[in-house]
Amino acid sequence: MTAMFTAHQTYETNIRLPFSFILFAVIAFIPSQLILLFSGPQIVNGAFRIPSVWAAVHLAVLGFALMTAMGAMYQLVPVAFLTPIWNETLGFIQFIITAVGISLFSVFLTFKPQLSFIPGLLLVVGLILFFIQMFMTLSKQSNKNIMTLFVSSALVFLLLTIVLGLTLAFHFFSGTETINHLFLLKTHLLFGISGWFTLLIIGFSYKMAPMFSLAHGFSMKLARYVYIFYMSGLIISFFSFFKNDDVLFPIGTILLFIGFALFVYHMFTILQKKVKKKLDRPFLFALLAIGIALLLHGAAVFLSFDAYPYGFAILLYGYIFGWVILSIIGYLYKIVPFLWWTHRYSKKIGKENVPTLKQMMNEKLTVIQCCLFIISLAGAACAFIVSSLPLFYIAQTGMVLFSLLFAYSILSVLFK
Repeated sequence: MTAMFTAHQTYETNIRLPFSFILFAVIAFIPSQLILLFSGPQIVNGAFRIPSVWAAVHLAVLGFALMTAMGAMYQLVPVAFLTPIWNETLGFIQFIITAVGISLFSVFLTFKPQLSFIPGLLLVVGLILFFIQMFMTLSKQSNKNIMTLFVSSALVFLLLTIVLGLTLAFHFFSGTETINHLFLLKTHLLFGISGWFTLLIIGFSYKMAPMFSLAHGFSMKLARYVYIFYMSGLIISFFSFFKNDDVLFPIGTILLFIGFALFVYHMFTILQKKVKKKLDRPFLFALLAIGIALLLHGAAVFLSFDAYPYGFAILLYGYIFGWVILSIIGYLYKIVPFLWWTHRYSKKIGKENVPTLKQMMNEKLTVIQCCLFIISLAGAACAFIVSSLPLFYIAQTGMVLFSLLFAYSILSVLFK
């Protein structure tokens, strides 16, 4: 057992580890969109809290977004924090447990939601192993920085989200409520989407944006205020749910908006220092996701003054797909070709003819795909607002088509 958990002495992660997570994520995204397509009649009538929608959302959020985030962290944490992954063998074990847990959890949510607590326990084990892995890895970082704070806080919110989700599943399993169900649900969504994903994306954006734009000589002082305002918004929003206080919630959303607006401004100042004259198009879509998220944070402030659950449901859909998933897609179009090219060809330069990094993926095709994603997202949101089933079917069919094209683009890189 001791040998299994011995730390490696290199910053380079076994390429099979991050790619295991990423490939599972890309494949899981397809059924999530198909399930949403077949749930159209219920969704456009505002019935979001039904088993099929739960399964589709969890496949998209856990199967795609979370698995991608974990895979990316296995690759990016050693690079960003200059510390090796604590134990790669544990990483592969964690992948198998988490992948099986997500798959079974989604199946049970669809057909036997009252029993989803059972595979949920397996999923929790996998996520706790990931939390331990990252905690042990980050604890070895010699020089802590603001990125460490963002990523560490995101991991804490992930752990809290796991506990809340398991409690919700237990409610269905036992038929009793240990804690107010609506409070658990709201906090689960707040901590999972804004606490875990948003803090994580912000933290790694401070690494990837300068890297993809070749920006130098920028200040990181503003990042501390981004953190302070956004964390304050999360905490106050939580207490508004806990106390069921209609006054605190708008204050929380305003602080979240200010924190995110500061992040947007900070990204703008960083990009002003870029050396690269023309940014790659996939990266531009990741930047577009930041703009969408800013608009959605502003919309959340507006909606917080008027209790309109259906409005927040639409907002949540836009936030998950327009911010979290679009950010991940934009970065994956950059990260996957780079990782595979480095793995396959970096040591062959000068010895034989190798493809260039740009030849690893068709950039024009990625632009078409991202445009399809954005049009489909906008169409689905409009369908929710006007309760139009035909419009939803058209938009969601576009999203299914995107998921297939996206999987093709990512998987085709591995054959180059």
